Amino acid sequence: MTLGIGTPLAAIEAIRAKHTIHLAEAPGGDSFGVKKFERNTDENVAPLTMCAIGDSMVAACGTQDQQEGLIPDLAQGFAQAFRRDVRWEAHGKLGATMRRVRYRLLPEVRKSGKKFDILVICAGSNDIMANRTLDEWRADLSAVLDEAKSLSDHIVVLSPGQMQHEPSLGKALRRALEHEMDEQAEVSKVVCAEHHARYVDMIHENVHADAPDFFSPDHFHPSAKGYSYMVDGVIAKLGTTFVQDLAAA
Repeated sequence: MTLGIGTPLAAIEAIRAKHTIHLAEAPGGDSFGVKKFERNTDENVAPLTMCAIGDSMVAACGTQDQQEGLIPDLAQGFAQAFRRDVRWEAHGKLGATMRRVRYRLLPEVRKSGKKFDILVICAGSNDIMANRTLDEWRADLSAVLDEAKSLSDHIVVLSPGQMQHEPSLGKALRRALEHEMDEQAEVSKVVCAEHHARYVDMIHENVHADAPDFFSPDHFHPSAKGYSYMVDGVIAKLGTTFVQDLAAA
């Protein structure tokens, strides 16, 4: 947890959070699978392929099983949107920054030699909590998107989750983190536009973060239900244009 963010009160709350929050580890279970389009009548149509790389949200932290996480839920959402089965895999790490994605996770996926219909990049909250600068964020995200072109022609970058609503954090710290996320999002929008990637800003979307079942028992990560709420928002933000572009490819 960052110690130098926002106001002195926010810094004090960050110190307290660092010593009191016990984050959920990545759960067990398979970090891959196939999500079926329920009305699929042609078994000869190959599934779309989706790979996700990133932080604890990709790793399904906050759930009891990898199959309950954000990425399989997103694969199910894509299956319904594209009216096709989706074969998915997730490569996530608790605490991963975009720099870790750049130097560790992305190279590991590239070694497989696979090409995917959709590539999802999800990181950013740990960069903020580690006090990484916007220039560092810009450089790492740009490099990731450059290198990710070999993996997919359709790249989606997800913003951090809504840290301003996390019940484990103090009010001053939440306000400071919201400001930092907004600044990061502005940089991300520019970088993604330059690299022809789709940026999905979920920071202020209504994902029912105030619902009693949104957060997991660690009061930091979303629960399985929270992830499903987030996926509804991601699919809505991507809209029909994304579906049409990929269908035409």
